Amino acid sequence: MNIGKTGEKGESLVAGFMRKNGCTVVKRNYQCRFGEIDIIAEKGEYIIFTEVKTRREGGMVSPAESVNLKKQRRIALTAEDFLCKYVSLLQPRFDVAEVTVYKRRDGSDGYKLNYIKNAF
Repeated sequence: MNIGKTGEKGESLVAGFMRKNGCTVVKRNYQCRFGEIDIIAEKGEYIIFTEVKTRREGGMVSPAESVNLKKQRRIALTAEDFLCKYVSLLQPRFDVAEVTVYKRRDGSDGYKLNYIKNAF
């Protein structure tokens, strides 16, 4: 599986997880001049901006560790841009979803999800 397809699969898994947990996905892959937000959803009093990081098992750093301070700032600016265009009275929340891809015994890909609320 190539990098783009792996990332798309991870984002789809996370979007499904969020829906199963009561979220309404408002937008996927929102882009502006500041950057991109993978998933924007609403639940209760929150508008949730979720960064999805999908990595193969055995990497040097965990997927969440790759969401450094610089990346967090870009996500926050992108969220601000979104909220200027689509006004919301909901409280912003920034989450990170780690998707780790591993090989099953039969050779197919398996996925582990670690969802971190209020990651930053």
